[in-house]
Parts: sequence; C-alpha cells; structure tokens
Amino acid sequence: MPAEALKLGRQPAPRELEAAPQVTLTRSASLNLLQSLLDYSAKLVIGLLVVPIMVTGLGRSLFGIWEMLGRWVGYMDSTDGRASQALRLVISNQRSVDDPAAKRRWVGSALVVWCLFLPVWIGLGSLLIWLSPTITKVSPALHSTVRIACTLMTAGVLLGGLTSLPESVLRGMNLGYKRMGLQAGLSLLGGALLAGAVYGGFGLLGVAASGIVVAGLTGLCFWMVARRQVPWFGIERPGRAEVGSLLKMSIWIAAGDLVSKVLLASDVLVLGLVLSPSAVTTYVLSGYAARLAGNLHTLASDAAIPGLAGVIGEKNFQRAALVRQEMMAITLLFGTAAGSSILLWNRSFVHLWVGAENYAGPWTNLLLVVIAVQTAFIRCDAYLIDAALQPGRRVRVSAVAGVTALVLSLILTRWAGMVGLCLGIIAGRAIQSVWYPVLVQGCIGKAPGLSARWVARPLFFMGLVFA
Repeated sequence: MPAEALKLGRQPAPRELEAAPQVTLTRSASLNLLQSLLDYSAKLVIGLLVVPIMVTGLGRSLFGIWEMLGRWVGYMDSTDGRASQALRLVISNQRSVDDPAAKRRWVGSALVVWCLFLPVWIGLGSLLIWLSPTITKVSPALHSTVRIACTLMTAGVLLGGLTSLPESVLRGMNLGYKRMGLQAGLSLLGGALLAGAVYGGFGLLGVAASGIVVAGLTGLCFWMVARRQVPWFGIERPGRAEVGSLLKMSIWIAAGDLVSKVLLASDVLVLGLVLSPSAVTTYVLSGYAARLAGNLHTLASDAAIPGLAGVIGEKNFQRAALVRQEMMAITLLFGTAAGSSILLWNRSFVHLWVGAENYAGPWTNLLLVVIAVQTAFIRCDAYLIDAALQPGRRVRVSAVAGVTALVLSLILTRWAGMVGLCLGIIAGRAIQSVWYPVLVQGCIGKAPGLSARWVARPLFFMGLVFA
C-alpha cells in the first residue's frame, strides 16, 4: 500500500528536511544498535548457560518437543495482526509530522486491530492446543502435559503482542536505545526462571509458564519508559479511516510474517514430522551459531530502519539507495567473517557445549551457514520494502518462495535427511533473492541500484573463503 494512501497529515517542508542533520540518524542508529547488542548479548549468555541445563533436565526428546511447540506457536504469533509492527512503520515514516493527536490515534488504531484479530487467535490457538500431542508424536501419557504447555506458550505470545505496542512507539520514534539495559535485565530474569523451572522439577509446564511472567513484566516496563521518553505517547479514539489504513497494512504484515515463518521456522517442523524430535535437537544445536550470527546481523539492520523509513517518507530516494548499498556491503563483510568462523569452529563449539552427539556433520554445517548468509541479504531488502510501507509487494513473492521451500524440504528430507532439508530451503528462498532487488527498485524510484559486478566480486571472494 503506497504511503500516500495513509493520509497521515502534514508533510515536512523542504527547508525542514535540509535542516535535519544527517548525523542524527547515524547517532540514533548507533545507539539503537548498541542497545540491541547489549540485549542480545544478555540473551546469548543466557542461551549458552540455560540450553545445556534444559537439554539435560528435560532430555533430548522433550527438548525437541519444546522446540517444535515453540515453532508452532510462532506461527500463531502472526494471527494477532502484527499491529505493533504496522504501528512502528507508520510512526517511523511520519516521525517528522507535528501532530501528537494523530499519533495517539494511530496507537489507538493498533489496539483496535489487535482486538479485531483476537477471535482468529483464539480459534486457531484452540485447534493447535488440541492437535499438539499428535504434531509432536508424544506418548499418551504426555498428552495432557503437552496441551497445557502449549496453552501457556500461546497465552504468553498473545500477551507479548499486546504489550509490544509501547515498544513499537519507542522504536518508531528512533528512541529504541532509551530502553537500554531494561530488556537485558528482563532477559536475565527470563533465563533465571527457565533454569529455576528445570531445577525445581516443574518440567515443560514450568518452562512454558515463565514466558507469561516475562511478557507481562516487559509490557509494564516498556509502558513506563514510553510515557517518560515520548511526550505525546498515549491512546486516543481513532477514526474509521485510520483503523482501516492500519488494518490493511497489518493484514499484509501478518501475511508476510506467516510466510517468513514458513521459510525460517518450518525446518524444525519438517524434521520433527519426517524424522524425530531427537533429530530436531541435533539440528537446532548444530545451527545455533549460524542463527546467532543471523540474529546479530538482524539487530544491526533493524537499528537503521527507523531512520531509513524517515528518509523514504521524505522522498529522498537517492539517499535511501546509498543506505541500501552500505547495508549490503556490511552484510557481505559480516557474512564472510561470521560464516568462515562457524565453518572452522562449530564442531568444537558443539562438542564442548552440549556433546559431540549433537553435531549434525560438516555438510549440514556448511549449508546452515549458506542459509544464514542468504537470509541476511533477503532481510536487507525486505526491511527497505517495509520501510516504504509497501509490504504487499514482498508478501506475494514470499508466499511463492515459502510454498516452494516447504514442498522441496519435505521431498528432499525424506531422501537426504538434514542435508536435503537445507537444500530445499536454499532453493525455495532463491526466488526471494532474485525478485526482492526488483521490488526495491520500485520503492526507491529511479535511484540507481546495485550493479551485477558490484555483487559478484565479493560473493566470489566469500565462496573462496568458505571453500
């Protein structure tokens, strides 16, 4: 949906655009990145400490079931309408518009959209809870346990979607760094609750219940920070046109999020259905380092999105093209460095961390690195398309890629196990790798794109290093 269709209010005058110092965006992006790195570092440390505890305390099979439930509930996450993501994009795109009442109405619109999607969430959640024992292939003795755990996890994700609204306002105003340290502290609390649940013998139910506690505390803390840092923050009754505009964008974002989960999270589900929960555990632990690297890249890219959305909202497409080129260059360097490090040391890391029996082998390790690098490039262009408030364009392409990847993964996993799974994912996502750059050119007007030679040389060098 074009940004003009939103009719969000006054556009900034040209002299206001000239007066806006470029260093402000750079400084805000740097602070946002620092905040994200601090938070992710806390999650990384927690993961390194807590995952072995969970594998040992729950057992390989039950830990695999936990991972499968997490992916299925992750699919459910899209059915809340992704109102918080739509709100963040709108606030980012119209950050320079001086109309506090209109922005409060957009917060109210996001709350209305969340409520509109609630019946869908309840219906699909109930179906998932009932089918969860069949999906995870547990014995009859564990049916009740798995259903209750799935209920707790579903409730935690639903609550998290509601409480993320104040965080979306902070990030949309390019003030995400104002929560620096808060998210890290909440992550530490969540890790302590997980470890305590395992040590206390509460098992899968205790682990699932900890998510609800953390989601509630997170929402309360972010509400207080948003009230203190954003002068206009609040909720006003929205108009029908505002709710309709945000609803349309939310539907596209929710559809895109669901498709992304098919592309990014279906691997675990395919393995669990075709092979076993134990195979899921081996795959997840072997791919931990590659996912870590991918998440670090996402943090860096995400920190620049509020500023990039503002640039696109001001129709400064030349500058947006330069930002994209810088993001791609950083992705190439990061992918080469992180990928080669994982290829060198992941076997030793997994052996020391959780035991050699949880390493999937060198070919799976290589393909997991390729998937991580491919995903990083795809996300760069996906962020730019969303920043232009045109998520519908990428969702159509992603849907085709998602179906292709899922079908190929199911076929190739039966033939070649984890290696076949990875090959199916790479082949399916190649559709995005080809078409997303074309869509980006439609979002930034006639600004020059990346030449084939500019992309080919560093990719060739990356391939040599990996080899």
